Amino acid sequence: MIHFGKISEQEFLADYWQKKPLLIKQAIPNFISPVAPDELAGLSLEEEFESRLITGSTIDNQWSLTNGPFSEDTFSILPEQDWTLLVQGVDRFVDEIYDLIKHFDFIPRWRFDDVMISYAAKGGSVGPHFDYYDVFLLQGSGRRRWHISSKHCELDNYLDDVPLRIMNTFEAEHVWDVEPGDVLYVPPKVAHHGVSLDDECTTLSFGYRAYSKQELFESIDQQSSDRNQYYQDPIWENQNTPALIPSSAINQAQKILNINTEEFACFVTQLDTLDVQLLQYFEVDEFDKNAHYQLHPSCKIAYLLEGETLKVFINGEQFDTQAFETQTMVQFCNNRTINADQYPELTIHLFKKNLVVIID
Repeated sequence: MIHFGKISEQEFLADYWQKKPLLIKQAIPNFISPVAPDELAGLSLEEEFESRLITGSTIDNQWSLTNGPFSEDTFSILPEQDWTLLVQGVDRFVDEIYDLIKHFDFIPRWRFDDVMISYAAKGGSVGPHFDYYDVFLLQGSGRRRWHISSKHCELDNYLDDVPLRIMNTFEAEHVWDVEPGDVLYVPPKVAHHGVSLDDECTTLSFGYRAYSKQELFESIDQQSSDRNQYYQDPIWENQNTPALIPSSAINQAQKILNINTEEFACFVTQLDTLDVQLLQYFEVDEFDKNAHYQLHPSCKIAYLLEGETLKVFINGEQFDTQAFETQTMVQFCNNRTINADQYPELTIHLFKKNLVVIID
């Protein structure tokens, strides 16, 4: 888990989450990224990965954006500096990256989106920008200088005629240099601008989705005229139950609209289009009764516990738990893993639904 240093985990949840940025030095001591820059470039050649190349700097604001998949020739004609490669959803394919998400399980896993990895040559960046995500930026290799600001974070403060959302006016309030193992937390609507200080810079971005009011209304077939209001998390009480949807989260959603607990659970576990496609192409091996299985990385799982009643939701649908013990189901939801020899009936059921994969 993350080493928070001078503050406690609960202090982070109460005082920083969705409120203000925090630099956590050596949050993961002695960290070595499982994906090297040349391996990341290799992933960007594959059709399965969503990848982008960005060139430019704030010196002249001459930015360009190219979408992958790329070829090896793409990298041979790039300038020596001022460019960045971004590869989305690496956790869906690389087990070592997927395993890193556990470091952040003090935030409910159903809030998690994906891990994006970037490589930047010296001077490379994507420009100053803000969004509505929560993000933990883990430095994988090399060094990066982050400029952070809560000023001028308005939708009309973007450069015109630029293929990226880059802020026109940006005034840094904090400037932090990061090294491997450092984590920078950036809350929603806080601008950030990271510039590589060398040619070894990789950054792993652990993103947590923003739920807009409009999305919530559409999930229950209603319309909202307000596109700019977003769901606000409660203060999380970490109880080592990352799949639990606590009543405090439901209460926060109900401040926005009239949504019941089951509707909210279906909404937060619903898959995006890319993950649906990944599961469709997922090839199931022959069942191994002695194997250790885990939930497919593309899957989302959560549960509600109302008194003695357990309700489990996987990929936007309620999962029938009647044939299985509550404790076993809760354990699977939180750990996302299961032993076939210990819990054969549940494992076979999950296997037949193409929801689990063997852990090597």
